[in-house]
Amino acid sequence: MPMLPHKAFFREHADGIHVIDTGFHRPQFDASYLVNEKGRAAFVDTGTNHSIPRLLASLEAVGLSPDQVDYVIATHVHLDHAGGAGLLMRLLPHAKLVVHPRGARHMIDPTELMAGARAVYGQEELTRSYGDVIGVDAQRMIVTHDGMTLDFAGRPLFFIDTPGHARHHHCIWDERSRGFFTGDTFGLSYRELDSERGACLFPTTTPVQFDPEALRNSVKRMLAFEPDWMYLTHFGPVDNVKALGEQFLDTLDAMVVLGRSVANSAHRHEALRAGLVEIYRERLRISGCTMSDAQAMDLLALDIELNAQGMGIWLDRSQPH
Repeated sequence: MPMLPHKAFFREHADGIHVIDTGFHRPQFDASYLVNEKGRAAFVDTGTNHSIPRLLASLEAVGLSPDQVDYVIATHVHLDHAGGAGLLMRLLPHAKLVVHPRGARHMIDPTELMAGARAVYGQEELTRSYGDVIGVDAQRMIVTHDGMTLDFAGRPLFFIDTPGHARHHHCIWDERSRGFFTGDTFGLSYRELDSERGACLFPTTTPVQFDPEALRNSVKRMLAFEPDWMYLTHFGPVDNVKALGEQFLDTLDAMVVLGRSVANSAHRHEALRAGLVEIYRERLRISGCTMSDAQAMDLLALDIELNAQGMGIWLDRSQPH
């Protein structure tokens, strides 16, 4: 990947937190976070193998070197969040990979993870977007548990188990900034869809472990911390968290109603796609988004397709046998 000036993809947020645009898929789609504390560093989510030059350039931009990185934290092991972790770990001599217990084996041996992604995206797209995902030595891992606190240079990072998007998902509470690193549990919010009223947020239900009740409980658990910030992987920090949480839960409810209403349709996937378009249009209208419907749906096209796939798998799993 040709290197860009770091200002093109890297910015400081606050409290030692820096936002890196990993370059995956399109600009402002996929974020990694670099946290700088007392001359030590941690990355939260990595993007893909192709993202690693940007992460290293961002580290250099804050005056740190690879041997000053203590932790690489994966919110979960989907490849847009952790696909680059193995390659990055090879370049960070002292870092530990921090991973959910259900995701650890996939980080050691990514064969099954790659097979699942291949089933969703196809081999050509898998190769183009992710490259060859590299495993991580189990001795260099820290496996988390619900309620665990990680001491990062005296800065406590608190982990909670947050299933719903994926069973191998945890979110990380940073008391210093009063924010959660949310991975995909708190959904996605693209900056192009912002309006004078703020951000617009959507749950993400990509294959294969979407569980709406678990997701609702995970989001409500995070909201109980009364966070000032949510650090989304897709994309960037968002505030006004209480209102966004209500928006998230309302939209999730609408998606569940949609799914159940078309569960037995002969053309279920098409009905799910069409229903998601209507839900998103309504949410964008309420949020004050001024982008045209056509532009907004083009921006959300990949999410509409993957969310419909994930909802279909949830419906199949929910059917009595």
